[in-house]
Parts: sequence; structure tokens; C-alpha cells
Amino acid sequence: MSHQQDRVRPAGSSTALSEAYDTALLDLDGVVYAGGEAIGHAVESLAEARAGGMHLAYVTNNALRTPDAVAEHLTELGVPADPSDVITSAQAVARLAAGQLPPGARVLLIGGEGLRVALRERGLVPVESADDGPVAVVQGYGGPDMTWGRFAEASYAIRRGLPWFASNTDLTIPGARGIAPGNGAAVEVVRIATGAEPQVAGKPLPPMHRETVLRTGAKRPIVVGDRLDTDIEGAFNGGVDSLLVLTGVTDAAQLLAAPPQHRPTYVDRDLRGLLTGQPEVTPAGDAYRCGGWTAAVRGDALTLEGEGGALDGLRALCAAAWTSAGAGVCELKAGKALAGLGL
Repeated sequence: MSHQQDRVRPAGSSTALSEAYDTALLDLDGVVYAGGEAIGHAVESLAEARAGGMHLAYVTNNALRTPDAVAEHLTELGVPADPSDVITSAQAVARLAAGQLPPGARVLLIGGEGLRVALRERGLVPVESADDGPVAVVQGYGGPDMTWGRFAEASYAIRRGLPWFASNTDLTIPGARGIAPGNGAAVEVVRIATGAEPQVAGKPLPPMHRETVLRTGAKRPIVVGDRLDTDIEGAFNGGVDSLLVLTGVTDAAQLLAAPPQHRPTYVDRDLRGLLTGQPEVTPAGDAYRCGGWTAAVRGDALTLEGEGGALDGLRALCAAAWTSAGAGVCELKAGKALAGLGL
């Protein structure tokens, strides 16, 4: 396993990642599907990884749907999954809240069915109103049709001094038509109204990683995600390796500017990256080479010379950018270097 804390270039792997790790902890939105439809190459890649003996677990910050519903959806897409293969931020926040509340406590539910089921699984009793005697507020993504009145109920209860738990704080969520407000945006509404701060369970925080390890029993996991601030940072916080796929919200420019906690162990275009080794990025004087590309820092810009696969060029650029930035954020100009890669 590589050392995340001093990540200054993507790692190489002489064997396929599906053989090097026993369990893939896969994000869903932007990795396996987007807007309910499977992302290109996801179904076949996961089938091949599973056939080779890799355990697949699906780890999502989306608290709306139950594990049963998620597993059914995955199976319909051609990715066979059992409910026990699905770990949600609703489960993580329910465990977090249950650890601090008396058994059978009433909690104000601000969210959807996934959160309701998770709370009941932990012996808590969801209620709908601040006047129903709750002892805490638990908030998760309620879908695009969640009404403003739900945020009002949360605000009433929190202003009365009740503790507040949130499944996650992702500001956005990818959908079929683009990027939409996520649970983090809804949490901000309540935060502005109350001045309070919630306890948060989801990625990238430890409660979610703990929930995942408890439910999967993974010994050598690799986190696979599309978001630097949840998936990759969650892997960093958990001390495990990660694969960033470029099928979701993160683009190449954001990757180059990543601070240490947002730098993935590996980067690939899509889930086919699980089935292959990963090329080494090697120092070459004051530059870095990967495949047929050489990346360097010249003045206030990153430069890239050579030819070959676009991902190799990006990996070389990551090495130049991250090494230059050290523990900070790379602010070098990268547009010209990236332009020739088509990413």
C-alpha cells in the first residue's frame, strides 16, 4: 500500500488493480452510473473484476435510496448486487446518532426512505415534526422534490437546542441533465437559518469509512471515486489507496491543482482502470515521464512534450504539478499543456 501523506505523483502497479486489492469500495454517482444510466464500460469492467475474485462494494453519500433499492437498480443495469453490498451515508449517520442517543429515541427525519430505513435499523424512531417529541434532528438527501417546509421543521427543532446530524455535505449531485444541488446545499439552508453545525457522517469523514469496513470486512480495499473532496479525501483519511476515474465531476485541471489529501493513488479514464496495471511515473532530471510523455515546470507554467495515451500525459503532469506544490495547491498555468490531451 502506498503512502498517501507524501503523494507527489500517481503510483504504478505491475499487476491489475483488481488483483492487487481484495475489495473495491465503489462510489456510485459519476462512477457506476449517472442519471440512472450505466456509465460506459462500467458493467463489463465490474463483471470482469468480480469474475477474477475481487469483492465489489458500493459506497454512496446519497442517503435517499435504501440498500435494497440501490442493489435492485444495479442489478437491472447489469451489475448484480445484494443489499449487503451497498453502504450508504444514511447507514453511517444512523450509527453515529444511535451511539449518542438512548435506544428507541425519537428523531426528526429530514430526508427520504433510505434514511428512514437506516434509522429504524439502529432502533431509532423517525418522526415528521419538531412537535413530535424528537431528541435529535437527522438530515439526508431527500430528492429534488423535498419541500422548503422540511428545512423549516429542522430549523425549529435545532433552535430548541436539539443535536443535529447530517448524512453528508456534498454540495452537488450529478444527474442525467447535469449537476444539481446535493444534500450539502440543503444543510447550508438549515445552517444559515440556525447558526448551528451538524455532526456529519458521510465521505470523507471517518464514520463513513468505519461503516464501510464494518460491513465489508475489507482487508486490502481500494476506494474508487470521481470526487476529490469526498471519495479521494475519504480514502486519504482512512489510510487506504484510491483510484480516481474521470467519468464524474472532477476534470483534469482540478486534479492537477489537488492538495495532498485530494491526490489519488491512481488515475484512469473509467472503470477499465481496475482491470489493468498502472504505468510508473519516473523522474527525469527536473521533469517526469510516463509512457511517451515528459512533463515539467517552466516558469509559471506546466509543460508537456511527447506523444502517446492521454492518461499517461495527465499522470506525468500530475507528478510535475504535485511535486511543485508540495503540501500546497498547484497554481501553475496548465491550460496549454492539457489542450493537447483532449481531456
